[in-house]
Amino acid sequence: MLDDRKKKVLQAIVEEYINTAEPVSSNALITKYNLNCSSATIRNEMADLEKSGLLDKMHTSSGRVPSAKGYRYYVDELLKDDNISLEEIKYISEKLETKVNEIEDLTKITANTISEITHYTTVAIGPKTSEQIIEEIKFVQLGSKMLLAIIMTDIGMVKETIIKFEEDITTNQVETVNYIFNNKLKNQPIETIDKSLEEYLNEEMKDMIKVVKPIVEQIKKFLFENEELLHLEGARKELDLPEFNSLQVAKNFVNILDEKELITDMLNSGFAEDINVYIGGEDEKDELKDFSVVTFKHKIGNRDMGTIGIIGPKRMDYSKVISVMKYISKKLNKKDEDN
Repeated sequence: MLDDRKKKVLQAIVEEYINTAEPVSSNALITKYNLNCSSATIRNEMADLEKSGLLDKMHTSSGRVPSAKGYRYYVDELLKDDNISLEEIKYISEKLETKVNEIEDLTKITANTISEITHYTTVAIGPKTSEQIIEEIKFVQLGSKMLLAIIMTDIGMVKETIIKFEEDITTNQVETVNYIFNNKLKNQPIETIDKSLEEYLNEEMKDMIKVVKPIVEQIKKFLFENEELLHLEGARKELDLPEFNSLQVAKNFVNILDEKELITDMLNSGFAEDINVYIGGEDEKDELKDFSVVTFKHKIGNRDMGTIGIIGPKRMDYSKVISVMKYISKKLNKKDEDN
């Protein structure tokens, strides 16, 4: 612990050495600093400060210079932190008010300002990237095989890079990438992009696949299997007709109804604009040799709503069947026009 006089002597030596870069003698202190003590007293204080390890004595001179320990004491206990002029304050304010688009620009301006005022070399490094929080990741398509990636952080840092691909990328893929990266990385530290990102996104995709796969399978099943879904009406009543007293005819009829592929092929084989009549296997399907089939395309305006077909014995009332089909077709088109 230093007394007040030793503190004043040490402070004077440090500041004088900073100004002159020359070893400081007792005479220099008496001449320049108002220490209110004799030269002998100052020499004694300097000797004590040297014994305490706060000063070093130069071999070529009787003067002293601060030691590392002396500088530390000065900084911690003696330094005045108001050594800045109004002119310098104004200059700094003007420089730092410069509009910047990126945090790196502000860092450069600050380093430059400090160097200009102090006349020392200033080395600057931006904020630690890994600890910054991602505010947004944006991917912008620049061409068929190129993306611009932009990362913005919570402290205003903006990083941009161009990513090139070997194959063409689509707008939908860009939208998906934007969603995935932002959904997974927004409000996360940038270090997440390091080793764990690939693993992070792989896990995301695994989770998504677990959800998407059954959804897609079910939608496909619903859309495509139901596309061929046969709605059956009146089969039981038809079995009461005399033709079905034959066990073989009845069995063939039941087999036809069970063979979905056979029926769908039959319904899809007609012309779009016509009522189509197939009598007794004219369509070269042996299974239908005992039956006739009348089909028509169920349409509303230009919209294809599917195909309707009638299967019956060859002696079916074709006039009735065709008349009914034509009328239904007319009513459906009229309904579309009214709408």
